[in-house]
Amino acid sequence: MSRHRQLRDAAAVRAHWLVLSAVLFAISFALVVQGYMHHLGGIGDDSVPVSGSAAGVPASVSNGGPVIDARGGNVRTVAPQDRTLALTFDDGPDPVWTPQILDVLKKHKVQATFFMVGSAAVENPDLARRIVDEGHEIGVHTLTHADLGRSPDWRRQLELQGAQQVIMGVTGQAASLLRPPFSSGNTAVNDSTWSSIRAAADEGYLTVLSTKDSQDWKQPGAASIERNLALSGNRGQVLLMHDSGGDRSQTVTALDSFLSRMDAQGYRVTTVGKAIGVSSTREATPVEQASGTAFVWGIRLSDWLVTAISWALVASGVVTFIRAVLVMGAAVRHRRQARGKQAASRAPGGTAITEPVTVIVPAYNEAAGIGAAVRSIAASTHPVEIIVVDDGSTDGTADIVEALGLPGVTLIRKENGGKPSALNAGLKAATHDLVVMVDGDTVFEPDTVRALIQPFADPRVGAISGNTKVANRGGILGAWQHIEYVVGFNLDRRLFDVAECMPTVPGAIGGFRRDALLRVGGVSDDTLAEDTDLTMALCRDGWRVVYQDDARAWTEAPATLGALWKQRYRWCYGTLQAMWKHRGAIVQGGQAGKLGRRGLGYLLVLQVLLPLFAPVVDVFALYGLIFLDPVRIALLWLVFLVVQVLMAAYAFRLDKERLGPLWTLPLQQFVYRQLMYLVVIQSVVTALAGVHLRWHRMERYGSLRVPPAARNS
Repeated sequence: MSRHRQLRDAAAVRAHWLVLSAVLFAISFALVVQGYMHHLGGIGDDSVPVSGSAAGVPASVSNGGPVIDARGGNVRTVAPQDRTLALTFDDGPDPVWTPQILDVLKKHKVQATFFMVGSAAVENPDLARRIVDEGHEIGVHTLTHADLGRSPDWRRQLELQGAQQVIMGVTGQAASLLRPPFSSGNTAVNDSTWSSIRAAADEGYLTVLSTKDSQDWKQPGAASIERNLALSGNRGQVLLMHDSGGDRSQTVTALDSFLSRMDAQGYRVTTVGKAIGVSSTREATPVEQASGTAFVWGIRLSDWLVTAISWALVASGVVTFIRAVLVMGAAVRHRRQARGKQAASRAPGGTAITEPVTVIVPAYNEAAGIGAAVRSIAASTHPVEIIVVDDGSTDGTADIVEALGLPGVTLIRKENGGKPSALNAGLKAATHDLVVMVDGDTVFEPDTVRALIQPFADPRVGAISGNTKVANRGGILGAWQHIEYVVGFNLDRRLFDVAECMPTVPGAIGGFRRDALLRVGGVSDDTLAEDTDLTMALCRDGWRVVYQDDARAWTEAPATLGALWKQRYRWCYGTLQAMWKHRGAIVQGGQAGKLGRRGLGYLLVLQVLLPLFAPVVDVFALYGLIFLDPVRIALLWLVFLVVQVLMAAYAFRLDKERLGPLWTLPLQQFVYRQLMYLVVIQSVVTALAGVHLRWHRMERYGSLRVPPAARNS
């Protein structure tokens, strides 16, 4: 590959990664916005917090009027004129109660001041516009109903600016009146509240407190609400009521009666601005309105995105549950079928396959393990011909095989041409009708070959997958791979066998009819996953491919995260290549159609789409821990883990494995799982970028041994 092409491919991959990173960042940002808007604040109990120190509050504020102007450093307070009532409503707009309150106000020809919560205005923009259109006054009640006195400076600024952006974007007006959530009268102002009032004044706001609190948020009954608003004397008042935050039917009833009584007594009921003689709103500039509109749409898009993700999570959960049920059900059925076939073959007159087998071992720089591999095959209880194809090794692999001096072992030396080339060379030299292919880093048990080929008693079977076991399972990385092989690979193969849609016979151990291989043109080098490509080709040619769980082969797994990444990257990329190459199977009939509609569909959903969605799941989990109920999120994770443990325990029982390594399963969710889905993402990115991935040879460690327990099981 030319240097220019390498640079071009690297640039293409980086560009796709940048796009994916931007998408994930956008999703994360949307979750933060949605979480802040809906879960850090909230409209509800409007009780005033326990008062703290008020040593820093000016006496002119504590003893002054309910409208406070601290702009410019000079503190002034004012109250409505005598026999003038400034009617205010907090927490709206609400789709149920705000319209009813507006109707009552219209009935009595009264205008009021509505202190809007930004998040509520985003959800009910038509109501916010109706309030303005009907001549009422609007004010700021923060973005999420946050307690400004207890908020840090950054949140105070966000709450005020955010609410103002929403009001300008929805109504086209800018407001200068502020009602701090959880506020009351002047005497309740403490140091922290006073600090927030001064900060708001620096932003240009007049703070409006109240002199008469209806306490309708307590829902004490319409009569009690009216009594709480009862007047004594002619002094002007600022009345506090609510048009959201719960059932406000009592508020509506009390308001109607109260306004009738005030009208009869000759009181003037109006807005705060008119009560104190100021103009509190202005038209937003085009730039302000555009900025506010963009802000509102950003919040809406975040809400829609989170809703879509929530439904996608539900769908993925359903798919995962269905997969668990299918896999477990198929495992039970496969075990029952396997026992029946074994009993039938051992019964008098049963059909057992006894003909000799050719075992092909392709090898490239396999000096670390080739000796153990060949000796284990030569010790088979079934008659075998062993063909080792040295594919241009430079580490003395061929010399090691030659030095073994084992009978029945043929060594073929050839120039390096890749694994498919080596397998085809061995296939050409094979003298038997049944062929077993095994990697040079794999060892067999004495009975492996005999067990592997027994399904060939069925003439419909063209290939057989064996049971690959991890030999170097010591350490946590080895344990994780051991779990994956037993729980992931082998349970899936049982399902594929029952569904007759096996997509892969692994290179570590696979049995084939020689004539079936020749019919499909041997082993192709079109993909990096030649084993998957070959298996799919056999299925499309009409052959059944099955799984033999008692045919065990022990392979050397990657011992480092870097080596594991390279191996799985090649596997995944090659599988994507094979899926694309054999996509035509979807519209075919027979075994090909089963592969296309069942096997490829399963791989696409479970091994491509769900891993691509996995980062979003993790980000959403963090969102849940921060903004939702962390206990509930932890319980959901625990349920998911329990299901995994139960599946794993059953899979281990099927494979006659000790349950000890399962203690690492919870840890697997925080490292190994992320590595695997990043591999899928990288593979998809590479494929979309049109990059041709080169072969990555795995490092060998010379750890191949057949565990004694396995020999005796």
